[in-house]
Amino acid sequence: MHAYMARSVTLLAVPLLLAGVAAAIAPAAPAVAAPAGSVGIPTFVHNQLNGVAATSASNAWAVGCTHCFTSKGMALIEHWNGTGWQQVPSPAPADSVLSGVTATSASNAWAVGCSNCNNFSTRKTLILRWNGSGWQQVPSPGPAGSTLSGVAATSASSAWAVGSSTAGTSSKSLVLGWNGTAWKQVPSPSGFLSGVAATSAASAWAVGYTSRVKTLVVRWNGTAWKQVPSPSPSSGGLADFLFGVAATSASSAWAVGDISCGCGPGISLILHWNGTAWTRVPSPTPGGGTILRGVAATSATDAWAVGYSGSGIGPTKTLILRWNGKTWN
Repeated sequence: MHAYMARSVTLLAVPLLLAGVAAAIAPAAPAVAAPAGSVGIPTFVHNQLNGVAATSASNAWAVGCTHCFTSKGMALIEHWNGTGWQQVPSPAPADSVLSGVTATSASNAWAVGCSNCNNFSTRKTLILRWNGSGWQQVPSPGPAGSTLSGVAATSASSAWAVGSSTAGTSSKSLVLGWNGTAWKQVPSPSGFLSGVAATSAASAWAVGYTSRVKTLVVRWNGTAWKQVPSPSPSSGGLADFLFGVAATSASSAWAVGDISCGCGPGISLILHWNGTAWTRVPSPTPGGGTILRGVAATSATDAWAVGYSGSGIGPTKTLILRWNGKTWN
């Protein structure tokens, strides 16, 4: 299933599943062995990687799934040791998907997603933790029908995981907070959350979209999650999606997504926080249509956004945009 087909089906049936997983099950290329010394990640039939995090040039994690969203689905974890990528054993149960990962050191990392993912009504939140020697599943709250799509940590005692719950006839955002001892559900504004970023224990952002498919941006102020006004420029029956967020300081943050009908790549959408308000920043839309899935920034003058482009008919192409302090190219 192509990415645009997957998103169309998802929008018609239930809210988008995961910020990098809504692309769902694209036809996989035959497995190809990476050349010696290559930084390529091994590929298998129906494999996909949905999140990546790094703490140094010799420590990085990538997570996703094999045979995604099928009864044979298994969580997939890859580790970069400075020389090559290697698959690492995962304790997640069958039919699991990992959609996000974060790390604060070589001995502290989190990966989130869902278990029993192939059943929307009974799927459950899934959180794994790396302790320096192995991954372990950690108890995570959330009603039946919940999934986690993003995670961010600032220390071993402070982390956030966001997603959505589609239990019963209601659908709403889901935010979990780690206090150093346990994950607990925290009240959050209504909507569906896809990505989260944190700069300290008292400052974090989460993005997604509302039930009316308009941009949703919420902020943690150290006490509560509150919705912050954000541009939703769509018109004519189109919808506004945000999938990824990154922050470097209290006065600089980025959120990325697209404007579309939900049936394929649309118009790229990039928002910027200047310390006072979120505004839309011009961004290119090559290839007839664009979806931006993730964003990372190192300073106010250097950022990257990634996703894919295409016309909505036929294959899509990988896409990388860069912010040079003045424009996205």
